[in-house]
Amino acid sequence: MDILFDKIQDKPVKFLVATGIHSATTEEELRIIFGKHYVDFQKQIYIHDAKKNEDLAYLGTSKSGTEIWLNKLCLEADKIIVIGSVEPHYFAGYTGGRKAFLPGIASFKTIEQNHKHALNPEAKILALENNPVNKDMVDALEFLGDKEIFSIQTVLDREHKIYSVTAGHINDSFYSAVEKANEVFCVKVKEKADIVVSVSGYPLDVDLYQSQKAIESGRLALKENGILILVSKCREGIGDKAFFEILASCKTPELVFEKLSKGYKLGYHKAAKIVELLRIAEIWAVTDLDENTLKSVFIKPFSSLQEAVDKAIEKKDENAKVLFLMDGSITVPVCSGL
Repeated sequence: MDILFDKIQDKPVKFLVATGIHSATTEEELRIIFGKHYVDFQKQIYIHDAKKNEDLAYLGTSKSGTEIWLNKLCLEADKIIVIGSVEPHYFAGYTGGRKAFLPGIASFKTIEQNHKHALNPEAKILALENNPVNKDMVDALEFLGDKEIFSIQTVLDREHKIYSVTAGHINDSFYSAVEKANEVFCVKVKEKADIVVSVSGYPLDVDLYQSQKAIESGRLALKENGILILVSKCREGIGDKAFFEILASCKTPELVFEKLSKGYKLGYHKAAKIVELLRIAEIWAVTDLDENTLKSVFIKPFSSLQEAVDKAIEKKDENAKVLFLMDGSITVPVCSGL
């Protein structure tokens, strides 16, 4: 990256941190991102705020009806360099590439409308071609017209070291990185299991909202009528409240779907994914959350992993196949027939 910074240090460049709907980047995080160059460029760094309307410009409506609002800095730039990372994503298919713009520098309204497509069963991990969320993101890029965009996409390994770097046109570099991401994150398994233990590792064990990613990975290797056991610290509780509240407000999983059909809020897609799994399997969990909290969202709590596994084997049978995903948030099991 030193070579890149050396070439632009005398140019009138601006850096836009694509936060999407996440909280603003802290100075400590910026120092990690920019390293020794932070001091030189700190006055040229801007942090995207999805709710700051004066920083946004309306470009039109995507093919699926999403209103495209993007940060004006992007539109004012003659040339754009996108730097991101690619890994499997539970409803966008993969992170990286086009996600730098939507949701990266889009408005809250745009992101909410895009994420509503996550309720579609085709919006799933490793899926791109028929994925309505991905299609919408790709559509958003078309509003930038012939603007010159150079993309650098990285793939990191489990130690967060660089496994691969691709560069070039934003779509070409993205699809090349997808192939490399599959090498890192996808694990072949011979057959689905009766019981899957999916561990949400740090930092995605921060809350139940983020831990849901481990549930999504685990379900790929779970037989119908199986038991998925989530293991997560949930250090800061449930996280985003929207998905939790709609689950907790309904007496049965089916009522959740009825409620989702009447209106969508950002976060509801998490609830939909959980209910999709509950239709064909059980979700158990070993966390630090209160037992009643888990029960209210149709998850059976256990105080220890050993107890949960023993009970699961007892409920299935002694010959039940058990699969452990030790880093379920980023490990994607691929079974024959998937």
